[in-house]
Amino acid sequence: MLRFLGKRLLQIIPILILVSIFIFLFVHMIPGDPARLVAGEDATIEDVELVRKELGLDKPITEQYITYMKNLFQGDFGKSLKTNRDVSYEIGERFMPTFWLTVWSMSWAVVAGLIIGVVSATKRNKWQDYLGMFGAVSGLSLPSFWLGLMLIQLFAVTLGWLPSGGMESWKSYILPAFTLGTGVAAVVARFTRSSLMDVLKEDYIRTGRSKGLNERRITWGHGLRNAMIPVVTMTGLQFGFLLGGSVVIESVFSWPGLGKLLIDSVAYRDYPVIQAEMLIFALEFILINLVVDLLYGILNPQIRYE
Repeated sequence: MLRFLGKRLLQIIPILILVSIFIFLFVHMIPGDPARLVAGEDATIEDVELVRKELGLDKPITEQYITYMKNLFQGDFGKSLKTNRDVSYEIGERFMPTFWLTVWSMSWAVVAGLIIGVVSATKRNKWQDYLGMFGAVSGLSLPSFWLGLMLIQLFAVTLGWLPSGGMESWKSYILPAFTLGTGVAAVVARFTRSSLMDVLKEDYIRTGRSKGLNERRITWGHGLRNAMIPVVTMTGLQFGFLLGGSVVIESVFSWPGLGKLLIDSVAYRDYPVIQAEMLIFALEFILINLVVDLLYGILNPQIRYE
């Protein structure tokens, strides 16, 4: 397992280099001139050219990339064009709000999705199954921004129970976490139901029933564990998406996280911040996939790492 882990960690370096090339080219294709934005609308052409030279934007794209990678390997993400602060500080300031929002969203979504999926699988073609799958389809179908706005209207504006945005107290997490987790819970429920129904048809399940094992123990103790591999895969990907920053939801709830930072940076053509965020998002997905692969061996001891 250690050999497998070491090999996977070494593979991260060329992958990130390749990703950094695509990100660098993509960011520089965004319409607009960051030098003009930094210099101001009233700046003269000479002032804009001077700012462009100071930012290194007058150099060929290959030279800019080489300079960027040299600084990156030294742990320097550059300075924000908007605030003139270190990019690492800007991202570090926004990371924890997004992280805790993701944790709370995933926590309730996974628990609810597993319960709905298990109940639907064990009560197949009964009212519990129909109700659970109706809720899952509804959760996937509702646009997240619309759901967020409806929750704000109901619980913040009409009832006044919860704040409509910002991050002031633990109550501020409730509406955005519920909005973010709704789609995840729906996906977990559908994957759990499908996978568990296949597992419950296996011979060892029938053997357990013939030996008089409790149905609940068969379902939760034996069936669910073997049905969890596709669910874990999907959950890991969903966690990566949410941790990467839900741009729409963070905008709806004025959440001071990575998604909101990314929107502001794109609007300002803040190249260093955009590049750093997208590279961090890519690294998150790579590491989460590695964790998911390691969890396979815990869920199924028959899996061997090479």
